[in-house]
Amino acid sequence: MKTLMRKATSHRIPPRVEIKAPVNTEYKRLLTQDAMEFVARLEKEFGERRRGLLHRRWERQVEIIAGRMPQFLPGTKSIRTGEWTVAPIPKDLRDRRVEITGPTDRKTIIDALNSGANVYMADFEDANSPTWENMVEGQINLCAAVDRTIKFISLEGKEYLLGETPATLMIRPRGLHMVEKHVLVDGHPISASIFDFGIYFYHNARKLLERGSGPYVYLPKLESHPEARFWNDIFLMSQDELGIPRGSVRATVLIENILAAFEMDEILHELSDHAGGLNCGRWDYIFSIIKKFRHYPEFMLPDRSRLGMANRFLHSYSLLLIKTCHRRGVHAIGGMAAQVPVTGDPEASEEAIVKVQADKIREARDGHDGTWVAHPELVSVARDVFNEYMPEANQIRRLRYDVEIEPADLLSMPKAVVTEQGIRTNIRAALIYLESWFRGVGCVPVNNLMESTATAEISRAQIWQWLHHQHHFFENGKITVELYRRLLAEEFAAIQTASGLREGQRRTFTLARELLNRLTTEKLFPEFFTLLAYEELD
Repeated sequence: MKTLMRKATSHRIPPRVEIKAPVNTEYKRLLTQDAMEFVARLEKEFGERRRGLLHRRWERQVEIIAGRMPQFLPGTKSIRTGEWTVAPIPKDLRDRRVEITGPTDRKTIIDALNSGANVYMADFEDANSPTWENMVEGQINLCAAVDRTIKFISLEGKEYLLGETPATLMIRPRGLHMVEKHVLVDGHPISASIFDFGIYFYHNARKLLERGSGPYVYLPKLESHPEARFWNDIFLMSQDELGIPRGSVRATVLIENILAAFEMDEILHELSDHAGGLNCGRWDYIFSIIKKFRHYPEFMLPDRSRLGMANRFLHSYSLLLIKTCHRRGVHAIGGMAAQVPVTGDPEASEEAIVKVQADKIREARDGHDGTWVAHPELVSVARDVFNEYMPEANQIRRLRYDVEIEPADLLSMPKAVVTEQGIRTNIRAALIYLESWFRGVGCVPVNNLMESTATAEISRAQIWQWLHHQHHFFENGKITVELYRRLLAEEFAAIQTASGLREGQRRTFTLARELLNRLTTEKLFPEFFTLLAYEELD
């Protein structure tokens, strides 16, 4: 969707950098000549290497199609069996029992930092729609948060300010597959990862260190340890360029790709003094399994509602992550509780809380050192569980020598029970989310769950998988394209009737339907919907 942009003004930037978007007075204070020169140097140094890593992803996919299944790498066995740890954990990251995530608008930032969570992860990725306005104003908002000057005044005149003890701040830049199309370096779009990290680091790293914290990041979508090495080299160059001590950056890696699950030790080893832990990015992890093994019917997955962490392939991955992290001296952070309280429906809210509690009890008992929630009202729910089962700051000393995970454990899929309701649920979630994303909103509650890019990816990927393997569902009928299109038309009509279209939404709903149809029915599987949809955003 073409969103309203503020009037552009002239702006001095390095000669090799071109900004193909409006830059108003406020934006100028962020996108300074020195800041843009800094990110341009990072792009110049690492741009081609990033493209090489993406090509290696493609090569690995070809190998999987040819029958070469993932395994623990023989060439790095000495790293997995060796006795080593990463650098000691910074003081303000020792207790991470509750982490809250969300987009980077001012109200969300203030609410999250004041929520009582230990950590707030400001998300430029899955909870964000990457419009130019969202990306730049998100950075401006985070600068204000670091300066402790951030405030928000609602339409009703209520003022929101930062509390005395805000959560520790982390950011999640976009993945290596994305570019920032509005910023060209030597005529080519800059890596979105480099732009997001570089701008934040340039403006805030020194201030964070002076406050006793540091430039802490979450790294998304990694598939291999060479990608972790890539990031480690970016950290080294960034710190050296600004005269900041090496090891100031701390990166927690989201293990949200099945291939990365086989290289957890290697990923931590590559990050070394910059390692902050690993996180179970469960929703993208499920998506990655569909994507990587899409040609294999034995990897058919059931309705999304049946994909809980008790499934062998997911619980094995969680336990392996705990064992790996604790052996190396860092945090093992649990997954997202996607449930959200339901305003005006106490019964539904209580049901959501019960589900969150059960999920967090499992994580704490297994040995996780913290967990994610998507809503401020769930912070106390998760905190109470971890306070009961983890009275100390973390349980890194719990080494889980009893855990033995083999490739078969990670690759053992549950029975693919698929229902018509499961198809409808995926269609509805994907349509609502994609429409929201085209409007510039990157997270939206649907059916009492907070939907993000990751959950939308699962929804469309499952439909593709069921269609292309002509799967049977409970009525013994095949999931055909004709059936899917009928359900799509019915859900599309129902959503539009229920939502009451606001100005401009007719176009965004049409875009969402066209994109979902393409994502699910084309023979070739699109790697990420964001790569197709990004051109529709300003």
